[in-house]
Amino acid sequence: MRYIKKLIRWTLALFFSSTIMAVVLYRFMPVYVTPLMVIRSVQQLKDGKSITWHHHWIPLQEMSKHLPVAAMAGEDAHFLEHHGFSYDAIKKAAEHNAKKNKISHGGSTISQQTAKNVFLWPSRTWVRKGLEAYFTVLIELVWSKQRIMEVYLNSIEMGNGIYGADAVAEYHFDKDAADLSRSECALIVATFPNPRVYNSKAPSAYTRMRQKRIEREMKFIPSFPKEGETVDPNTAQGDLYRK
Repeated sequence: MRYIKKLIRWTLALFFSSTIMAVVLYRFMPVYVTPLMVIRSVQQLKDGKSITWHHHWIPLQEMSKHLPVAAMAGEDAHFLEHHGFSYDAIKKAAEHNAKKNKISHGGSTISQQTAKNVFLWPSRTWVRKGLEAYFTVLIELVWSKQRIMEVYLNSIEMGNGIYGADAVAEYHFDKDAADLSRSECALIVATFPNPRVYNSKAPSAYTRMRQKRIEREMKFIPSFPKEGETVDPNTAQGDLYRK
């Protein structure tokens, strides 16, 4: 029993030290590989396909200024205000899904999605969700909001074998991420619920509908602040954000 207790203590110590160190390192280092990228590559091989993996890390300032605004409009309008979790969004998603709608809604914030994309695997188990909450708290404590958005827009899946803003700009729009228009940014974010089904290069009517909605919501969100700039919560809670 003493050996088991010692093993548990060392296992927990190793887990917490390694995960905290990883979060601290990624505060400064580019994230070149994520678990999802590896999983998708294995799936492609299993399906008898060649591996397709397009990913170019770029700083946030080299992306279109419209892209983080579109991401907030489509995924997490109160990203700059919360500390990792939006209980209102979780409640609304639960109410929507309880009605057994054909298209389910998620209540994850951009911070939660970033934690999942960078450190975890795609699944809906309670273990995965618990780890997601843990990593969300860590990155909110260690990273700035700008860093979270930068990692998010560099690591999120944006098409079949396409990850991040610069890759989707090149392969779907034949341009650099910095040159993406407001409408194109909204279109890219419109595919986020399922980027292997919704294609920003050849958008369906449903994707176009989501694009238009995101463009409307972008009017209610201020431009994304640069590193070091602060956001006045009183202003953010006022006319700039739609409730």
